[in-house]
Amino acid sequence: MFIDTHTHIHGSEYDSDRESVLDRATSAGVEVCMAIGTDLTTSRLAVETAQRFEGVYAAVGVHPHEAITLDAPVYDALDQLARAPRVVAYGEIGLDYYYLHSPKAIQQARFREQIELAERHGLPLIIHTRDAWDDTFEILDRQSHTGGVFHCFTGDFVQAEKAIARGFFVSFSGIVTFPKSHDLQDVARKIDLDHVLIETDCPYLSPSPHRGTRNEPAHVALVANKIAELRGLSVEVVARRTSDNARRCFPRLNG
Repeated sequence: MFIDTHTHIHGSEYDSDRESVLDRATSAGVEVCMAIGTDLTTSRLAVETAQRFEGVYAAVGVHPHEAITLDAPVYDALDQLARAPRVVAYGEIGLDYYYLHSPKAIQQARFREQIELAERHGLPLIIHTRDAWDDTFEILDRQSHTGGVFHCFTGDFVQAEKAIARGFFVSFSGIVTFPKSHDLQDVARKIDLDHVLIETDCPYLSPSPHRGTRNEPAHVALVANKIAELRGLSVEVVARRTSDNARRCFPRLNG
């Protein structure tokens, strides 16, 4: 059984067939899907979707692209959402210096504040970082947190080891299946399997051979298959180990 630790199954891309998509996930052996918020609206939708569908859990938070939208009323609303049943994590939050939709200083301040909010609720973090590794690690080193995951990991082995040393898991998406992702595949081959999670980040990043189509949670099996192939393991072993890891990373999945 697989756990897809990062989906946007609550998004409008699935409004016409969400139930069918989740049925296909179950048929593919996906036991749990996590619906991840990126702003206040999608955080609310993630919570609503988790409350509506068995096997779906939620995370709430504001993505660094939207950091400029965070103000006191939004924080108050997120604080209430974080208390909702079936919320198991806080995110996705972090830093993204590639697009800079929000200025660096604002991203950093909002990242620190959201870590504090997550800590008050005892929620693990779902970290998005792009072209911002040093600042991400520096902020995490300066603040108390409950660990979590670096989602959709695209860094190198050294960065993976730094994340693990700080109490985080590393999650691989469909990118690891892309034919030219040799460096990332090398990380997936070498990293300690006890710190590996799998995800789709659907509807984005469809794994091979589905690139160019809408991604969905059933395809997390292809991510597991690729990791199994790289490591010379059975997919059943990868499924079991990554699911056990997900339940350690997100303890509220256990009850």
